[in-house]
Amino acid sequence: MLETLKELCSLPGISGREDKVRDYIISRIEGFCDYKIDPLGNLIVFKKGKNSPKNKIMLDSHMDEVGMIVTGADSGGFLKFATVGGVDPEVIIGRTVLIGEKNIPGVLGIKPIHLIEKSEEQDLPKKDDMYIDIGAKNKEEALSLAPLGEEIHFESEFIRFGDGFIKSKAIDDRAGCAIMIDLIRSELEYDCYFSFSVQEEIGTRGAKASAYTIDPDYAIVIETTTAADISGVKGEARVCVCGEGGAVSFMDRATVYDRSLYQKALEVAKSNNIKAQTKTRVAGGNDAGAIHKSRGGVKVLTVSVPTRYLHSPCCVCKYDDIVSTRDLVREMINNLAV
Repeated sequence: MLETLKELCSLPGISGREDKVRDYIISRIEGFCDYKIDPLGNLIVFKKGKNSPKNKIMLDSHMDEVGMIVTGADSGGFLKFATVGGVDPEVIIGRTVLIGEKNIPGVLGIKPIHLIEKSEEQDLPKKDDMYIDIGAKNKEEALSLAPLGEEIHFESEFIRFGDGFIKSKAIDDRAGCAIMIDLIRSELEYDCYFSFSVQEEIGTRGAKASAYTIDPDYAIVIETTTAADISGVKGEARVCVCGEGGAVSFMDRATVYDRSLYQKALEVAKSNNIKAQTKTRVAGGNDAGAIHKSRGGVKVLTVSVPTRYLHSPCCVCKYDDIVSTRDLVREMINNLAV
């Protein structure tokens, strides 16, 4: 899965522009399953298992990443932009980005510290004060290189470091996609449906449509979630910890999870000697928020890879947690199918 994740993270795919990610996934799963692309762009997959299940199981991960989109340029040739998904201006100042099909390089800039007035020093940077410098000499040249509506994604090298850590952009949620690719390419005990969903970062839109199409009895969302196991953070405020396995949610801002599924997941992990942990803070949200309200209702479970610095150019997780998450999801398919 490691090489798959590296290749997935290298691809551009902000919300609504997931085409390259979807094409790569298809290239990896073709011949192992049946699939179709729905009108929104979701990749919906059916994987034949050894047995037919009593209950229809759906797995979901989203293909899109946070980023930006070109909204204009000023007379000096500096691009203006809107964020796509939850991007904190503080974490992107000075970062490099790539723009559009031609991967035009740019740098996210703001007024330099030397020119800031004393009264402005305590103010947090605002998105509207930022710009992207692509080296253009005027507005016309800037927009000829980066037209309105062009996608902007972070440039961030995929590296391995420390004790099994990985750093890259878009680990949210290419980690989930890598897990689902691995499951599709393997032999499963039971038939299973998979949704590689679009537009999660701007309101869990794709999963709402794919869940309606699949009409599952149970759904497992494979995600990433905030690991705040960093300096100065203690107790439940850490949310989850890198190296302790997939994080199982009991509640987030979009979903109160089925108690029996939450408890079952932790029991299954323990009985199969798979590392797992509880997500200890009610925060965030994911495709489960849309899936559980589909049709007549769906019982949902989320298992997430603990990831530091989410929605930044430098997400950090542990590869062992990706493996543990995959192993737990595989066992949960077998438990929920019958």
